[in-house]
Amino acid sequence: MKKIVGSGNRVIEVDLGLETVREFQVSEEDRRLYLGGKGLGLKLLFERLQPGIDPLGKDNYLAFMMGVLLGTGAPCSGRFAGLSKSPLTGIMLSCSCGGPFGMAFKTAGYDGLLITGRSARPVYLEIDEHGVNFRDASHLWGKDTVETQQMLDLGKKDGALVIGPAGENRVLFANIASGHRFLGRGGMGAVMGAKQLKAIVAHGNAWTITPRDPDQFKAVCKKATAYLNANQYTGTLYRNYGTNANTLPCNRAGLLPVENFRRGSDSRAADVSGERMQKKYHTTHATCKPCTILCGHRGTYPDGSRHTIPEYESLHLLGTNLGIFDTDRISQFNDICGRMGMDTISAGATLSYVMEAGGKGLMATDLKFGSPEGIAESLMDIALRRSQGNELADGTRRLAEKYGGSQFAINIKGLEMAAYDPRGAWGQGLSYAVANRGACHLSAYVLALEIFFGLLHPDTTRAKPEFVRLFESATCCVNSLQTCQFTMFAYTLESPLTKYTPDSVLAGMMQYLPGVATRLVDFSIYARLFAAVTGIRMSSREFLTAGERIHVLERYMNTREGISRKDDTLPERFLSDVRRDDPRQLTVPLDKMLDRYYQLRGYNTNGIPTTDTLDKLGIVAR
Repeated sequence: MKKIVGSGNRVIEVDLGLETVREFQVSEEDRRLYLGGKGLGLKLLFERLQPGIDPLGKDNYLAFMMGVLLGTGAPCSGRFAGLSKSPLTGIMLSCSCGGPFGMAFKTAGYDGLLITGRSARPVYLEIDEHGVNFRDASHLWGKDTVETQQMLDLGKKDGALVIGPAGENRVLFANIASGHRFLGRGGMGAVMGAKQLKAIVAHGNAWTITPRDPDQFKAVCKKATAYLNANQYTGTLYRNYGTNANTLPCNRAGLLPVENFRRGSDSRAADVSGERMQKKYHTTHATCKPCTILCGHRGTYPDGSRHTIPEYESLHLLGTNLGIFDTDRISQFNDICGRMGMDTISAGATLSYVMEAGGKGLMATDLKFGSPEGIAESLMDIALRRSQGNELADGTRRLAEKYGGSQFAINIKGLEMAAYDPRGAWGQGLSYAVANRGACHLSAYVLALEIFFGLLHPDTTRAKPEFVRLFESATCCVNSLQTCQFTMFAYTLESPLTKYTPDSVLAGMMQYLPGVATRLVDFSIYARLFAAVTGIRMSSREFLTAGERIHVLERYMNTREGISRKDDTLPERFLSDVRRDDPRQLTVPLDKMLDRYYQLRGYNTNGIPTTDTLDKLGIVAR
């Protein structure tokens, strides 16, 4: 078996229309400035995408980038990035996935794959250490994601990216499956379907990846693993109960989405908690590989069948936000979305919009809050674009443009919102509003500091812009290495400076001296892992600057598509309507935070990166 020391830096570029393949090398300078994964993918798309192109047209690109940690055995490193221009939002889209494709592709000897053009017929790509082959996929067309992967006859060291009927039918929130994991948001599966690309198969195990400094790598991994095991969330709660461990604290804090975010809590929340589901379904782990946290779970259902336990977002967008607390039915809806290949968050949010619009007499529907009847059929209609599902397949923003009700069409920049009500966590509200891909909870997961760890007051504007900016940059680093974002809980909070500072002192400093506190947050494990693998040494500050560069580049690419301050907002429900169960009657004072955030980011008052900011970060305006 051949050996890659550090990062192999080989990227394949495929034109499906011409059926051509070329290979090029990533430079060390690009590796230093953009790290890999999401960052390097954005840089490569920035060089290739013209503003204004049709996301479903032949000129759009799909980029799949592996990151430097994949294949090294580092904790929680079995992840890769997907990037494109989103057909749902019309702006840049990046996703992270923990499925088997990444490891297979990396050990076939490659770091990245760029795909453009449109095939004249359904095809799939087969990739091994010798290159790329174009295969006929007509026999796979129409098959769901599970059937497709079965028909590809994958070996133990192989991995695939596949779309289901939703992608083929260009549902604007169709996703891409790898094993039982997904590149989930923004419609990347529709881009793949528009290119008539049914699947990408990678045959791995031809190369091994060895860090440039094995001793340093081993030492850092040991410390990282200890931190992950010690942290309450990564070592206990998520490991035992999955991300549904978030359900009860979110319910107590009023963040739980109930009936299209009209309420933030419900007395039945315990019925859909991770603790309850563990007992009910006798759950076992079903995770990304390699993984230390083990947040993914499978369970045994009443009929004896085994199913993936819906994660927090899926559970609540397909459940409580529809007024449904029956976990058997929610799991059924989750399975339909997985097999058809579509995002559970956008699918559930679209159905909740329809239920409320129907109740207000804006559109005709039999769907009602609290009733599971008709939901499975509606999900199938969306995936197949039949009957009313044809218009639901375009998401909430377009539905509201046609029927009205934009104040309760819960999306930002066209992307439907994840399962946290920002009226109960104002930093998360700011993060949602300014997130580059739309209503993304993972751009800067500030609610963890506000709700889970109690280090920032949830209903104050103080310090929120500083921490949103910090965690946006840090998240870009994490998604460029690439590793699991949950590791940030452990790597930052278990470091000695944070762990042994009294909580009251830590919280006071973060709340009242955010400029000092943000400089003291310890992200050094990430920088040290990157250096041990690649041999490229950077200080923690230089490493975070790379994350800032990646974030600002993505913002700049979005502003070329027309994004500005007018788009950095929340649905009117969160700005002027109160939660029905909130005695304090809170809404989100967004404007008070936006100006400070723009100032910190180096944007002008309209939210556009200034020339000085682009120059400082080495981004050449186009």
